[in-house]
Amino acid sequence: MAESQISAFISDATKRKVERYAEAHGVKKGHLVEEALLHHLQALHELPADLVIPARLTLTAKSFDTVAKLLKKPRKPTKAMRDLMAGKAIDGEP
Repeated sequence: MAESQISAFISDATKRKVERYAEAHGVKKGHLVEEALLHHLQALHELPADLVIPARLTLTAKSFDTVAKLLKKPRKPTKAMRDLMAGKAIDGEP
């Protein structure tokens, strides 16, 4: 199989994660990157766009403030959420 080289800028944190994983699992970094890209591209192709969760989220200042407030004072869980977390069956579900 013919090979091509690509160049990309990545964060230092991502680079460290790649290096740690490659060393721990005995794989070459190039192989790890290619497998990760293939996996990601396949997911983008096969899954509906609204099911693909980005690795990073960008928030406006206003939305960040909203998230921060919710983290400081979370809403009370609904009955449906409590039932779900308790493993109770949901109406109409097996």
